[in-house]
Amino acid sequence: MLDLLLALWPLFALIIAGFYLRRWNFPNEEFWPGAERLNYFILFPALLFSSLARAPLNNPALPRLGLAVMLALAIGWVALLVIRRIRGWPAARFGVFTQGVLRFNTYLGLAAVGSLFGQQGLTLAAIMLALMVPTVNVLSVWSLTAERGVSARSLLLPIAKNPLILACLAGALINFSGIGLPFGSDRLLSLLAAASLPLGLLCVGAALRPEQLGGEIPALGWNSLARLLAMPLMAWLVAYALHLPAMESTVLVLFFALPTAPTAYVLTRHLGGDSQLMAGVITLQTLLAAASLPIILTLLS
Repeated sequence: MLDLLLALWPLFALIIAGFYLRRWNFPNEEFWPGAERLNYFILFPALLFSSLARAPLNNPALPRLGLAVMLALAIGWVALLVIRRIRGWPAARFGVFTQGVLRFNTYLGLAAVGSLFGQQGLTLAAIMLALMVPTVNVLSVWSLTAERGVSARSLLLPIAKNPLILACLAGALINFSGIGLPFGSDRLLSLLAAASLPLGLLCVGAALRPEQLGGEIPALGWNSLARLLAMPLMAWLVAYALHLPAMESTVLVLFFALPTAPTAYVLTRHLGGDSQLMAGVITLQTLLAAASLPIILTLLS
């Protein structure tokens, strides 16, 4: 437990620092949107690209890990559809609950995996992201637009332009080609990647909205429990059923124990969902994850 706390507390310290820096208007309000864009389009793709370009992709457990990811997402999605049918949620709320249960904070996940397992863990995480990001994005958009319909182009075009997906695909292609990262490009990518996770965690903290926690307490509560407790338990059962090795199981469970993504707020507002409820879900899950994540990983170990 102590080792886990030592690995995780600096990550949450950066999140708290980001929250207070934005509250103190430092360096200024215009800094944070630009920092998020820089990270999303440049620094974070550099981390994913370099991780996959140099990774040994002959791990025999990788196909089972991919299957486990898709099974866990499918189980969570089917459960949400059943509950929606029973409760009659409109799309504006269903989209929030879907993102609260299925989306994940990528920056926190990669930072935690890197702290616990180093480069080997980052490789597994990058492979998982290549599967999870497009799947979760499609489900999120569909759930927010279920009542008015959405075209296949509207679902797939954002995925085709997603810099994280493109970085994963490009890194895998470079890996399989055997070209490698010549002429010092590996060092350049390492420098860019090193800046990504600290900046990402600061931006996560800057996006927190505690003032939104006074609203729908039951909805916020059950959605947080589903994401932070039920989903990692279900992921562990899937990993156990597929006989995943220890590190692959831990990385899988960790990603399903992460709080939802701050970018869910932007998508919810853009597609007409309940953005106030989404802001509350993001904030509560991020705060609770500081306690739930070490407990879950300790129980797993």
